[in-house]
Amino acid sequence: MSDLGAGFGYLMKGQRWAFQHGRWLGFGLLPGLVTLVVYAGALTGLGYGADDFVAWATPFADDWSSPWLGLLRNTLVVLVFVFGLFLAVITFTAVTLLVGQPFYESLSEEVDRSEGGEVPRSDLPLWRELWISARDSLRILLRVALYGVLLFALGFIPVIGQTVVPAVGFCVSGYFLAQELTSVALQRRGMVLADRLTLLRGRRMLVLGFGVPLTLSFLVPVVAVFLMPGAVAGATLLVRDLVAPEGAEPASPYAPGQGRPA
Repeated sequence: MSDLGAGFGYLMKGQRWAFQHGRWLGFGLLPGLVTLVVYAGALTGLGYGADDFVAWATPFADDWSSPWLGLLRNTLVVLVFVFGLFLAVITFTAVTLLVGQPFYESLSEEVDRSEGGEVPRSDLPLWRELWISARDSLRILLRVALYGVLLFALGFIPVIGQTVVPAVGFCVSGYFLAQELTSVALQRRGMVLADRLTLLRGRRMLVLGFGVPLTLSFLVPVVAVFLMPGAVAGATLLVRDLVAPEGAEPASPYAPGQGRPA
């Protein structure tokens, strides 16, 4: 359980770092604002079109009597929108990181620089970094989609589908969200996707403590935009301690940052 609290500590320290470095906070807001506009339009379209989609997908129920027809289709409309929201929370980070790759890589480097020690840099050209980021994000999103389909199906189970399944869904979302955010700092350190996943699997509770509260916050799109710079900063701080040289004492995630002012 201590790892859960430590993960949340990295999230808070990252947000504190971002707000203490106002120039970098503003710098990191731009990609999120662009992505937010696109996603707001997509979710609005889903909200208006979910009824028609469910009616098209369930022609077998056209002759059902009341209240069964309404109960089935209203339940499916809710599940479709929840599933869309689930994917939006996960893909928002992936798309924002892809759009803002140069922004967030520079921000992550500044976090390393402000905390002292080595500042890993990628020697790859920008197009190559974007390709690797897009490819790895797609691989993670395919895993998320598989979990999403499974959870969507389990949502039909009475009681469990309305209690346990949403809780598991938030944990899954938080875990993969943390994977996406830590990829910025880990990719700069030359770690391929398989190695990154192995590293994070070894500290699942720490990753959940970081990712789940952030996922809950990201349910409000405007909040997600303002938390993204701090989320990248917090993920970088988490990575610094996860890959600290053997024998080195990890920095406490609750200690105030010592970064120089922006």
